[in-house]
Amino acid sequence: MKVLSLFDGISAGQLALKRANKDVTHYYASEIDKYAIQVTQHNFPSTIQLGDVTKWREWDIPWGEIDLVMGGSPCQGFSFAGRQLNFDDPRSALFFVFVDICQHVADHNPKMRFLLENVRMKKEHQDVISDQMGVEPIVINSNLVSAQNRHRLYWTNIPNVDQPTDRGIMLKDIIHENTNTTTGAAIRNQQTSRGIEEQLNIRKDGKSNCVLGSYAHKLNGYVNVDELSKYLSKFELTEAGKAYMSRLRNGKPRWEYHTNPLDSKSACVTANFYVGIPMGVIKELMRRLTPIECERLQTFPDDYTSVISNTQRYKALGNSWTVEVIKHIFENL
Repeated sequence: MKVLSLFDGISAGQLALKRANKDVTHYYASEIDKYAIQVTQHNFPSTIQLGDVTKWREWDIPWGEIDLVMGGSPCQGFSFAGRQLNFDDPRSALFFVFVDICQHVADHNPKMRFLLENVRMKKEHQDVISDQMGVEPIVINSNLVSAQNRHRLYWTNIPNVDQPTDRGIMLKDIIHENTNTTTGAAIRNQQTSRGIEEQLNIRKDGKSNCVLGSYAHKLNGYVNVDELSKYLSKFELTEAGKAYMSRLRNGKPRWEYHTNPLDSKSACVTANFYVGIPMGVIKELMRRLTPIECERLQTFPDDYTSVISNTQRYKALGNSWTVEVIKHIFENL
C-alpha cells in the first residue's frame, strides 16, 4: 500500500495502519509544523515528507499508485470552541485542497480510498463537506476506545465502518501513579529537548522490575514514591490556578465545569492543554494532565512525543487523532 497523508501532524494515521497490520511500503506526509515532523521522523524514520500541502502540484510522487489519502484538515474555523468562521477561515478552507488532491488521485486510481476527519460543526457546513466528498460522515466518540470524550466526524469510502466496541476505559485507568498510591505501569524514559530524565517505575508490591543489561547505557533507574511525587508536582495547579477554579460561574465553582473526576471520562484533549486552566485538570489530584496521560487519552504509546518540549507535546496531541479510532476504521481496508 502507498499512502498519502495530508496535514499529517504526528502521524497518528501511520501508527493506526501499523496497528491494523496493513502493509505500507511508502508513506508520503504533508506537514509544515517542525515539531510534529520531528515526532514523526523519530517514530517513523522512513516517512517521506512533502512539505506544504498548497504546493501539492509540485510533488513528484506516483499519483496512480496512491491507495489511500487521509487527513484532518484544520478545524479552527468549524470548532464550536473557536470563532466559527467556517470556510471564511483560511485554515478551514484548506479542506478544498484536500478535495482537489483526492480528485487528482482518483483520476489516476479510481479504486483509491480516502478518510477525512473533522470536528462537529453546523449542519450547513457539514453538508458542504459531504457534498464534496460524496459520502455522509460517521460520528465516533473516542470515549468508546479511550478515557476521553472526543466526538469527531469521519468521511470515508472505506466500506463497513461501524462503531467500535466500548472498552469501558475511565480517566482513573490512564493516570500516572499519584503521590498516595503505587499502582499502575511504568513511566518510561522521559526524553525531552532538555535530555533524559530518570525512569519512574513503581509496582504494587514495592519491588523493582527485573534488572536488565540495557540499564548500563539507558540511564535507567528505579525510584520511590517521593521521586514520583516530585515529577507529578510539576503539573500541580498554582495557588492562583486554584483560586481561579474556585470562582463562581452560573452560581457554581468552576471546578464543576472544567475538571475531570477520576471515575469519569476526560474532556477532549486540545492543543492548549499546556495552559492547564481551565482544561485538562484532574480534580482529585489538583493537577493538570501530564503529557503521557494525554498520549494515553489519544491512545499513543507512552513517550511517543517525548522528543519535543511539554508545551509542544500538548499542542501536537491536541491536534492529533485518537489512534485506536483510526485503527478501527482501517481494519476495514
